Amino acid sequence: MTTLYVSHCAALDHAMPPGHPERADRIRAIERVLENERFASLVRAQAPLAEHALVALAHPSDFVRAIVERSPREGFVQIDSDTLMSPGTLEAALRAVGGAVHSVDAVMARDCANAFVAMRPPGHHAERNQSMGFCLFNTAAIAVRHAREKFGASRVALVDWDVHHGNGSQDIFWDDPAVLYASTHQMPLYPGTGRSSERGEHDTIVNVPLTAGDDGAVFREAFESCILPRLDAFAPDLIVISAGFDAHHLDPLANLRLNEGDFGWATRKLMDLADRHAGGRLVSILEGGYDLTGLSRSVAAHMDALMGR
Repeated sequence: MTTLYVSHCAALDHAMPPGHPERADRIRAIERVLENERFASLVRAQAPLAEHALVALAHPSDFVRAIVERSPREGFVQIDSDTLMSPGTLEAALRAVGGAVHSVDAVMARDCANAFVAMRPPGHHAERNQSMGFCLFNTAAIAVRHAREKFGASRVALVDWDVHHGNGSQDIFWDDPAVLYASTHQMPLYPGTGRSSERGEHDTIVNVPLTAGDDGAVFREAFESCILPRLDAFAPDLIVISAGFDAHHLDPLANLRLNEGDFGWATRKLMDLADRHAGGRLVSILEGGYDLTGLSRSVAAHMDALMGR
């Protein structure tokens, strides 16, 4: 079966001020690397525009309405200290959600083996009632809830290897026994959450903090000893990845020392688990990654793994 790649040019229209790390060049770097002939067999799809009701799977309707109403016709609207909306932001965010939901539909229907969604803005910092940390809506959380609502998935695992803890995903799934949220991340670092003692109401939150300077060997050990056993015991019907690539050693916003091979390795480990418990069903959604070289190399390694290489 094939790997689905979902994107849309609207991701380029989410404009940020000069110097902001979450910039359109991130998508351009991914598109360039995926032009290589070794990715020619990817099934490519345009991310559809999500209805507001889909966003409301993870966020209250009044919060969604308030964000829609703040969308500017020109200039920027400040959501928090580092999260802004420009005239193209709302469409980009809704297409990010639409692309994630489309990917869940395709994977659950077995139209493809797995999928990667390369859209922006990212999502894992967006809490139930708060956009923050470059994130407007929590795309991965919406994808998880969609799998539960539409397909009746009884257990879904959300695995987050972004270098920053996904406080939004943790907030949304804190008291949900049907969703296992597992994260490796640097600590201390923004947003300040993600201690190993933060376990959720049903012990379905698994935080494995790493320390500045930790390399791929430490990351792999954390995955092998803490993340993978919990996933195996949980036996999910679907695995969703919050695929941030800012733990790469070139990234300017953190201090972990991973390389692209580490992301390929982690992808294959999660694919093995998906094969064992979920019929191979796996959807990966872009989060962070702010050095363009590190990002493009990491995405290439991630896609190689998803495609079975």
